[in-house]
Amino acid sequence: MTEKPTFETRLADLEKIVQQLEKGDTPLETALDQFQNGIKLSRELQQQLEKAEKTLTQVVDENGKVTDFERDVQDE
Repeated sequence: MTEKPTFETRLADLEKIVQQLEKGDTPLETALDQFQNGIKLSRELQQQLEKAEKTLTQVVDENGKVTDFERDVQDE
């Protein structure tokens, strides 16, 4: 069974793609493939971040009920 790459691994892959594209010496066909891969990685990372944010903003009470976390905001 193949393990799913971690968030950090996919982010590092995206950063490598960006660095290669910024150099400007990649053949067009390869650059297009890398760009499409980068877009895919970016979307996956965004979805994972949104899921993590949703999880972190919820609280489970003693009865197992999930509610949104509301923090007290004080003006400083």
